[in-house]
Amino acid sequence: MSKRQQLERIFEIDRQVRAGLYPTADTIAAKLECSRRVIFQDKRFMTDRMGAPIEFDRQRGGWYYTDDTWVMPNIMVTEGELLAFLLSIEVMQRHLGSDYEGQLRSAIDKIAANVKGPVTVDMEELRHLSSAAAPVGVPIDERVLLDMYRATQEQRPVRMNYYANSRGEWNTRTVNPHHLYFENQNWYMFAFDHLRGEMRNFHLGRIDGYELLPERFSRRPGFSVETWMGQAFQGMRGNHPQRVAVQFDEFEARWIRERNWPDDYELEEKPDGSLTMRFETGGLEAVRRWVMQFGPHARVLEPASLRQEVAEAHRQAWAQYAPEGVVGDDDSEKN
Repeated sequence: MSKRQQLERIFEIDRQVRAGLYPTADTIAAKLECSRRVIFQDKRFMTDRMGAPIEFDRQRGGWYYTDDTWVMPNIMVTEGELLAFLLSIEVMQRHLGSDYEGQLRSAIDKIAANVKGPVTVDMEELRHLSSAAAPVGVPIDERVLLDMYRATQEQRPVRMNYYANSRGEWNTRTVNPHHLYFENQNWYMFAFDHLRGEMRNFHLGRIDGYELLPERFSRRPGFSVETWMGQAFQGMRGNHPQRVAVQFDEFEARWIRERNWPDDYELEEKPDGSLTMRFETGGLEAVRRWVMQFGPHARVLEPASLRQEVAEAHRQAWAQYAPEGVVGDDDSEKN
């Protein structure tokens, strides 16, 4: 089942009801890939907490608004509160006790004012009851995060000086930001790259100098964040998705088995306790780095090109530790 956030589901319910589609819990649940029970709970939240005038039309067989003028509550926030909201994604890693804590509390208070019942967040208690390791992601200027969010919202192109890690060089790029995404302690931006003529993934920590251009752009027709991320691996996405298969021995399979992998990842259990993971992605470079961390406990089965890259990387790593004069085995297809 797709794990969508409640707010996203509520927006979809409002959109369909307002458009006069007379939806039901079944039709919305089918579209959002969740249970009808969850949709009923969201609808009850809208009526009980948000005052939504939703009723069921027996003749049309679906929900409608008895008051067409009703709109969902708007929450106006300051720029500082917006930054606090964006950074709340990282708050457990970095921002408890920081200057943004007060702004985060202010944002929460404004949200609380739009619902019935008490809503409180005890930051002091949270600090005593939980902790988190310091993040290891690439640090970014928080001004960059805010401005890229604004460019995405206002559909304004960005001209930026960007460092391409793969080529080890700086260059000037003009991009149309479509979406911001936080993964593995790093912020990324999905944007149409004017230079390459296609959608690309950009790390916000590698931007040094930028300008939001005055003109507006139109979003790429058919662009879907879900589809884009479905072809990515740990935030990295190539141009041509390929089928990947990685075998984990009995030891490493214990940790692989307990992780919450995407629904389309296949885990094939073996009688000896090992398992084979299969999935499709274009982010083969990220897969290579990921597999390398497991050392002898993981083996790439396909594609052949990735298998060769991992074998060569292991040979080069072994050469750095091998006694002088000892030559490694060149047969990468053994075992």
